[in-house]
Amino acid sequence: MEHNEIGIKALQDGNFEKAIEAFMKAAEEEPENPVGYINLGNVFASAGDSERAERFFQKAITLDEKAGSAFYGLANLYFSNERFEEAAKLYEKAIRTGLDEADAYFMLAKSLNHSGTSKLALPYMQRAAELAPTDLEIRLSYGILLAEMELFKEAGQEFSFILLNDPDHADAHYNMGVLYAVSTDRKDDALHHLEKAYTLEPEHTQARYIYDMIKLGEQSS
Repeated sequence: MEHNEIGIKALQDGNFEKAIEAFMKAAEEEPENPVGYINLGNVFASAGDSERAERFFQKAITLDEKAGSAFYGLANLYFSNERFEEAAKLYEKAIRTGLDEADAYFMLAKSLNHSGTSKLALPYMQRAAELAPTDLEIRLSYGILLAEMELFKEAGQEFSFILLNDPDHADAHYNMGVLYAVSTDRKDDALHHLEKAYTLEPEHTQARYIYDMIKLGEQSS
């Protein structure tokens, strides 16, 4: 078994020291191969050592400017450190190198959204949903983004899909309740979903708050 394979197995087993040792040997034996450096970046990122992880990802990129997984790993690192604009640029580069995967589009959309450019995020979130149609986290985020853009019909379709596949999805119930409350006069439907959200997830205080506000509005009208 070659060093990168040994390192990946060690990482899967949670043995960071053995993984680092194996990836270091891989990088030493093939210093012009970006794979060892990408693996080192990933293992140090997993261990929470952002500085060293960044250094290895950058090294991989200098060796291969089309190393999509290096751009993706570095983008994840920046995203976790709330460097959203830099992360967005790197996710985009990863996609351009051929990393045509749902997670890359999803994280690019999230980065753009956090950067305050929701409109730019929408097509990437849509692409993520197309590539991973059964991923409920992606579908939820896509629905929320559609609702923010006031595309309420399309947002409702996303939340409905989630609830069809997971009837006890508290966040989908919450967002569907809010959708009914702000875009329709279907107060009973709004109350039903909001109540379902905080019943399924008692810490969902926002669902309870909006539910109480609607009830209070009914009493005063």
